[in-house]
Parts: sequence; C-alpha cells; structure tokens
Amino acid sequence: MSIANPYMYGPNAIDVQHIGLRRRVTIASLCVAITLIIAKFAAYVITDSVSVMTSLLDSTFDAFASAVTMISVIHATTPADHDHRFGHGKIEALAAMGQSLFIFGSAGYLFFESTHRFFHPMQVKQAYIGIGVMLLSIVLTVILVVFQQYVIKKSASVAISADNLHYKGDLLMNIGVLSSLGLSSFSSWPYYDPLFASIISVALIYGAWKISRESYGILMDQELSDADRAKIEVLVRAHPQVRAMHDLRTRDSGQRVFIEFHLEMDGDLPLKKAHDVTEELELALYKEFPKAEVLIHQEPAGLDDHRLDDSIKG
Repeated sequence: MSIANPYMYGPNAIDVQHIGLRRRVTIASLCVAITLIIAKFAAYVITDSVSVMTSLLDSTFDAFASAVTMISVIHATTPADHDHRFGHGKIEALAAMGQSLFIFGSAGYLFFESTHRFFHPMQVKQAYIGIGVMLLSIVLTVILVVFQQYVIKKSASVAISADNLHYKGDLLMNIGVLSSLGLSSFSSWPYYDPLFASIISVALIYGAWKISRESYGILMDQELSDADRAKIEVLVRAHPQVRAMHDLRTRDSGQRVFIEFHLEMDGDLPLKKAHDVTEELELALYKEFPKAEVLIHQEPAGLDDHRLDDSIKG
C-alpha cells in the first residue's frame, strides 16, 4: 500500500467527519431498545401474551445488537496497533456470532412455548395494554429508522446500515404482534396469539442463521463475491501498463476489505514508473471499494514463479 485510502484516513475521511453523528445514532438505538424492553416486559406480565413475549425477546436482541453496533462504530476509527496490524474489525463478527447463538436458543424456546399454547390455549388478558405498548414501539422505531437513514446518507456507515435493516424488520414484527393482540381482543378464538408467536419465532431463527453465516465468512477470511473479484480484475487489467495479474486474494474483516495481488508489468519499465502505476491502481480501487486496504506486489511479466492460483487449481 503506497497511498493511504482517503476514504478512511486523514481529516476528510468519512469516519472522522461523522464519528460524532454515528455515535449519537448508536446511543439512540440502544436507548430505544432499553425503553421498549421495560415497556414490553410490563405488558407481558399484564397480558400473558406469548406474542408480546416474542416481541420482548426481540427487543432484548435489539439492545444486544445495538451495543454491538456501538462497539463496532467505536472500533471502526481505531487504527491498527502493534499486535493487530490488520485492525480490530473481527470483533464485530465475533459479537454477532455470539448474538446469533443467543437468538437461536431464545427463538427455540419461543417456538416451544407457542406450540405449548396451541395445546393449552389461554385467552389474552387486558389486550389493550399490549396494543398501547406495541403502538409506542412502532412510533419509536419509525423515529429511530428515519434518524438512522439520515446518518447513513451522511456517513455511508456499513454497521449502521445493518442496524437500520434490523429495525425495519422489527417494524413488521411489531405490526404482526399488534395484529395478534387486536384479533385476540375482538375474537374468542384463542389461537391468534400462539399462531403469530410461532411465525415470529421462525423468522427469528432465519435471521439468526443469516447473521451466523455472514459472521462465519468473516471469521474464516472468506473471499469477496465473484462479482467483486471480477470487478477488481477488470479495473486492474484496464490499465495500459498492466500486462497481467495473478494470485488475487481478498477478505472482509467487517470494517475493512483487504485486497492483495501480484501485478505483472514490462520488466524494463523504470521503477519510478512502476510505482506510479501501482499508486494509480490503488486510487482506482479505493474509489470502487471505499473501505479497502490494497497491497500490490510488482513483478516483471512472464516470470516463472510459484503461484497461489496454481496451488488452488490443483
């Protein structure tokens, strides 16, 4: 890496410009989650509704996820140190993996409880209390989502984008719980509550699976998508001084994308010119991948050396 990524380092870097705004929105996210935990716990105790319990546990997950997002936002601007030269991005994946395991266990319990209610139905008590709490939940979540959208537009934060997507899903879940309570209050059929709870628990399990799969990929240094790798190769090979490239390796650490490859150029090209070509390619890659760290190994075209590409193909 000859040139520092201007999107990540220096006074004009996105992280530096908007760090205060990003921290405020993560604090707001955590405060909303804690407020809703308190309100929904009270509503569950009063109504004994299993769908309210699912929403209560989901708000608990939200609080945990918001805390993870806050940590990741803080660590996003923490530079690499002597013991962590690739940065600290994987802490987000580690926390997310723990979060997904917690969600798996809780969602499994929810599904068991809702199934139990099918065989031992119970009428929801004082449903209007739960309805009021769910309306409060929807209003606060809408305000938070709008604030997050504003911050995302300003800072292009990946972590806050993920949190925003999570809370958009919560809006649908809260509407589902509200529908369950509304139907239960106007009907004597006792199965609306466990029915909605079962659907929500399955949705939570699916969400946990997606989180764990993504986190596993980061922790195992999984390559970027084929589309992104193809984009890198097209961009590099388009430079008139580039003869070829090989041994492209990429990985996503959560907060950073690492791109490394061998660059083949004319063996008679002056060292200064080869260096200039490398810097031009780095800037082009930074523009396409704003959170990237790029490492390029220069070598004369046609050199017969050991190649990672050959080892992988074998």
